[in-house]
Amino acid sequence: MNMATLPLEQVRLDYLFRGSDASTADLDLYHAVLEFRLEQAAPDQVNLGHAGVLAGKDAHATPARQGCALSGAATLSLEQVLADIRQLPSLPAVVGELVKTLNNEFADIGQIAKGIAKDQSLAARALRVANSPFYGIQHEVASIHEAIVILGFRAVGSLVMAASVMGYFPLPVGIAFDLTRFWRHGIGTALCARALARASGGDAETAFTVGLLHDIGVLLLATTRPTHYAKVLAWRAANDCLLVEAEQAVLGFDHAQAGEALASRWGFPAGIARAVALHHAPGGGGDMVAVAHVANILAHALDLAGDPRARVPPLDMETWRRLGLDRATLKALLAGIEQEHENYCALLAR
Repeated sequence: MNMATLPLEQVRLDYLFRGSDASTADLDLYHAVLEFRLEQAAPDQVNLGHAGVLAGKDAHATPARQGCALSGAATLSLEQVLADIRQLPSLPAVVGELVKTLNNEFADIGQIAKGIAKDQSLAARALRVANSPFYGIQHEVASIHEAIVILGFRAVGSLVMAASVMGYFPLPVGIAFDLTRFWRHGIGTALCARALARASGGDAETAFTVGLLHDIGVLLLATTRPTHYAKVLAWRAANDCLLVEAEQAVLGFDHAQAGEALASRWGFPAGIARAVALHHAPGGGGDMVAVAHVANILAHALDLAGDPRARVPPLDMETWRRLGLDRATLKALLAGIEQEHENYCALLAR
């Protein structure tokens, strides 16, 4: 079918899926998002999305992935990045305590709640989210203790962890890096991961943390090694490839490896660090790895970051089947994810 005869929302989605290894016709995820978008788009209110980028391009012209050619000139080693990580300051003490609760059912929740309340900045950002219309609470939640009573400790812990991690890294200097779009994708992936975990019987709040952290290696590299990472971004733009492919071409390693090292350094459980490491290559990685892999792809397919250079990474079909979700189940999650996403992005902003 000629692109000119397709609905613009389908053209836009096909562009995001450009170069996918699997035919989009075989992907329940693709069709769930497409049906959702077509139902959303009134004839006079079509989301133009990447219309400027799409000009002159046929979304069906690249059925096979166009990988980045290797540059053969890695100027930064993973060992140097590991050394950078060792020089970074620790996360706030209360976040360290929250991390410990992820694997400790006997943690002193009351003491941790007091620690959260003492950090006024973290507490205020968490309470802004707790008081958002999305949760439907009829009165103002005025304290962390009350938020825990209403929302549950782990949900509040996720909010505090998100606020802390988002405030940890400064804006990268000397590089054209869009921190807002980075965190829009991170929050979007976290919410997709939480929704997918709930729908498939997994641990929703651990999934949220995994989704939030999955690309933390990107921010680590852009912040600590901006000159090197600028070359990665230039390579991606020149070759129209995935960021992970550009990293491997320019650096010889990727953000998933760097992110795993940082998550481990911060003390996150091994299962979370493993999910960060394998979110692009999930084969045999277990349920949380599967959630991270699919959540990242779903966040890209929904274009939650609004990145004009974004493309949807390849979906591992065995990993998709592992979640046991069908198209209708997935589609039913999307409106809630998008609504929650806008709330979180606005309320967790610095």
